Order: sequence, then structure tokens, then C-alpha cells
Amino acid sequence: MENAQSQDVTTPRVAVVIAAHDEEAAIGATCRAAAAQDHPLVAVLVVADGCSDRTVEIARSVPGVTVVETVGNAHRKSGALNAAWRMLRGEVDYFACIDADTILPAESVTQWVRQMEAEPGTAGVSARFTMLPQEGRSWRQNTWARLQKAEFARWTDTALNRGGHTSVLAGTACMLRVSALDEVHEQRRGEGVDTGPWSYASHVEDFELTYRLRGLGHATKVSYEVRAYTDPMVEVGALWAQRMKWQGGTVEDLLAFGVNRLTLRDWGQQLLGLCAAAVRVGWLLTTLAFALAGSLHVQLLWFLVPLLFIANDVKQSLRVPHRDAKDVLLAALLLPQEAFAWMRAGWFLKAWGECLQARLTGRTRDRWALQYAAERAAA
Repeated sequence: MENAQSQDVTTPRVAVVIAAHDEEAAIGATCRAAAAQDHPLVAVLVVADGCSDRTVEIARSVPGVTVVETVGNAHRKSGALNAAWRMLRGEVDYFACIDADTILPAESVTQWVRQMEAEPGTAGVSARFTMLPQEGRSWRQNTWARLQKAEFARWTDTALNRGGHTSVLAGTACMLRVSALDEVHEQRRGEGVDTGPWSYASHVEDFELTYRLRGLGHATKVSYEVRAYTDPMVEVGALWAQRMKWQGGTVEDLLAFGVNRLTLRDWGQQLLGLCAAAVRVGWLLTTLAFALAGSLHVQLLWFLVPLLFIANDVKQSLRVPHRDAKDVLLAALLLPQEAFAWMRAGWFLKAWGECLQARLTGRTRDRWALQYAAERAAA
């Protein structure tokens, strides 16, 4: 790369890769944080994909950052990442892939490399993610941010309690071993698909890639050290579109993968999510039926269940990084968490319905386009 930093030949070679689409509000801070890593970098490469705003201009203004613009890329983030892989695969040992609205603390690459070098059987390590309330947002927007912060903290705890193993190396921020990516590429070529490591057929390219890496015998982990800071979805429409892409894409991929040793846990999570949604809907319908029949009588014992929910939410809130009194209060209020849980039930049920309908009709949705449209509407 033209702007590659000089480094000792024994130092693991790392490039930070940032796929960006219309991210002028965040790309400057993301690039500055990436360029300030305390591990020497071969490159900080921004792949600007179809940007119509000032993303390219702002990224190019950051010293140490190289920007390339995609031409005719119909495959969005996957196409951008494959372009970066083709450019850099022979020059680096590791890719640190981050979203264009994600901030890495200066020690992140060093911490990632330390784990990857100590675990040669590990193909990739995801960061732990969080987001912070910000001045200038409304109380409603910061409430959504806090709810997502708590959700991400639960996801991290779940992975760490499984020995750090994960079924998705989240594209928000992760480090990937280039030799393992090359293996995935060769596997795809054997299937007659010469695109690169990232799939063009999946809406959740990070989940599909992780499945491939695990199938090749590699471990995929969550870092015990690296914490990345990303932007939350602070408007309901944008959050819904994002989660419909995640959930719908996961269901599509699981239906394609089938049930096997690599997907059992993911199928179990889907079953639990569907059961939780069904219980909520069933509870609501039953309560309404009893109320309409005039036979609904409140029992004091009923209050035990929400109290148990509150106690559990408060306990979990104490595990949230950068928590403050408002995070704990939000957990104790119950209603915000319940509203978020109802939304989760909604996207579980709707995504499954859409995916099963698509299997029957052959008509699929462009979930990337739907998310972009929702984010533009929320801006």
C-alpha cells in the first residue's frame, strides 16, 4: 500500500479495513481512532461503497488513511470487503475489520494480535461492543441506546461464559486471520464461486463467514480485552430494519445450512426466541379473553413474576460496561425492557414469516436496501 507504515519483519502485519456507505457523520472519528493504534499498521483502508455524501472527502483528510472507491459493486458490504481482501491479502497476516461508525481504543489491535498469536487455531476474534448515551440526543433516543447497550452486554456475557466461543464474528469489529480467509476462498472456488471469502448470497455475511471458518476446523472467539464503541440505532424504524436484516438473514442462512453440529446452538436460540414470542402473544390473548368474559381477577401472586423480571434485569444491568444510575434505573422500571422484548418478539415472528413465505414463493427482500432507507428516514 502507498501509505504503509514501516515495521519489523517479525511484527505481525495488520491492516484495518473499514467498509463505508454514506457515513460522513462518523467516518472521521473512526479513521482517526484506527490510525492511532499503538500496533504498527500496514494500512488503514477505507473502501467507500457508493457514497453520495462527504464520506470519501472526510476519510481522505485523515493522515495515514487510504481510500478506494468501489466501481459497479452490486454486493454492498461483502463486495467492499472482498475488494479489500484482494488488494491486501499478500501483504498482511491479519485484517481488523470495523464498521464505519465504530471506534477502537488505541490498544485494540495489539490486544487482538496478542490473542491471535497465542491461539494459532483461532481464525478470528470479535470485539466486545458497547455504545454510550450522547449529549444532543433526546431522552427517548438515549433510552434506546441504553437498551441496546444492555442487550450487547448480555450477548458478550453469554459468549464469554462459553469459553469465549461465538457463532458470529461480528462485522462491527473483529480481527480475522488472512490465511483462514484464503481457505474460505478456496472452499468457495471448489463450489464454483470465485468471489472471495465473503458471501454475496447472505444478508448476514459475518454469520455466514463464521460458519465457514468453523466448518474448516477453526475456532472463532470473542475477545476478553478488546472493547469497541459503536453507534446505536436511536430511532425505532432504523432499529427495526437493522434487526429484521440480522434476524431475517440469520434465518435464511440457517435454513440453507440445515441442522448440524455447527448450527445446533443457533437453532436452539431461534427456538427459544420463537417460544418467548409465542408466550408473550399467548399471555396477551388469554388476558384479553378473560377480561372480555368478565372473569379476570387480579391476584397478588401475579406480581411475583414481574418482580422476578425486575430483579434479573437489575442484576444484569450491573454487568453493563460504563453503566451509570440511569442504566440501573432503566432495568428497575421494567416497562422499557418489556417494550424492547415485545419488539424482539415482533421481529422474530415477522422475520420467520417472511423467510418461510420466500421459500414458498421464491421472492426475497433486499434487506440492505430496507435498512439504508430506514436509516435515511431517521437521519
